Amino acid sequence: MKVRVNREIRARELRVIDAEEGNLGVLSFEEAYQKAQEKGLDLIEISPQANPPIAKIMDFGKWQYTESKKQKKAKSGAKPTETKAVQIKIGTSEHDLELKAKSASKWLKEGHRIKVELYLSGRAKYLQESFLRERLERVLNLITENYKIAEATKKGPKGLMVTIERDSSKPLQ
Repeated sequence: MKVRVNREIRARELRVIDAEEGNLGVLSFEEAYQKAQEKGLDLIEISPQANPPIAKIMDFGKWQYTESKKQKKAKSGAKPTETKAVQIKIGTSEHDLELKAKSASKWLKEGHRIKVELYLSGRAKYLQESFLRERLERVLNLITENYKIAEATKKGPKGLMVTIERDSSKPLQ
């Protein structure tokens, strides 16, 4: 998005903010531009969608520098999330389910999404869906971290799968 500066601004009226004096109110473009020129600074259109658009009187180079710093900080704070997979079978023992649920809880805490897959082979593909869903629920009930279902249970080529992610809106029990 290109930021309009000085004569590039097309609005007739602007809500003007000055770095030292604060909010100057709604001024005509010419008045605002004149004030910026008197101080030896630039008139920068900060919020063109507002009604009237908001402009700030300050040095354009300094404004660009602070904006790039803000963007860098926002980028560095964003962690990439992965989709981790947990595979189970119909006959997976209770202890193994607990271990898989424990690692799933750890991954949820780190902020990753988790795809829980119930792997079906041979005749197991033709079992009742309610039975298969109950087998999938066994693992989900063992997960200690709060989660929400990102993608509902669906049938895939290898069996049933559900995708979950951390739900930060609920406090831990």
